[in-house]
Amino acid sequence: MGDQAFGIDPDKVDDFARQIKAIFDLGVEIGLVVGGGNIFRGLSQAGKQMERTQADFMGMMATIINAMAIQNSLMQHGLNALLMSGLKVEKVAEEVRPLKAKQALSAGQPVIFAGGTGNPFFTTDTGAVLRALEIDADAILKGTRVDGIYDKDPEKFSDAVKFDQISYDETLQNELKIMDATAFALAKENKLPIIVFNMDKADNLVKIIKGEAIGTMVN
Repeated sequence: MGDQAFGIDPDKVDDFARQIKAIFDLGVEIGLVVGGGNIFRGLSQAGKQMERTQADFMGMMATIINAMAIQNSLMQHGLNALLMSGLKVEKVAEEVRPLKAKQALSAGQPVIFAGGTGNPFFTTDTGAVLRALEIDADAILKGTRVDGIYDKDPEKFSDAVKFDQISYDETLQNELKIMDATAFALAKENKLPIIVFNMDKADNLVKIIKGEAIGTMVN
């Protein structure tokens, strides 16, 4: 949503697409998971007397809207991205099929995953870890508004200390909530590295791919 209160900022979407194109040009296979919080947050709405299942499905539909915006922007940058969804929307996205996704990636086609897991009560984080495991990803790069993982919220505490690397167990012991518990447990069990970084800083994504120590690695 950029600097807007909600919705889609075309300039922000274009910036994401530019960064994705830059790492694609380095020969990287890219699976992209898109959230929907700029449009609708299912869990927070469920707390406002909306039925949880209905709210979660609305949140999943918001991710599909965002994914379509990203897909369109990638096309403008010359990338024919395949859009797959865990929630069936046949006219705009294919149903998630891990084998086809891996075939597309091997053929040089980025894959966008939307619709979460397709089920209520699961977050986008869980959907991201699930898709990463299904396509045999080397790591999850979690783009956020901060530079990595801190011992406390850096947006609230000026003395917050950043970790360059941290183990799964240390993250749990220090109650550092970088992902929801289900997603994090799934990543830990399958030894899937997670890199948390600031997506809003220019070229951070490219720097990570080139091996620079950007953000925080959990492994």
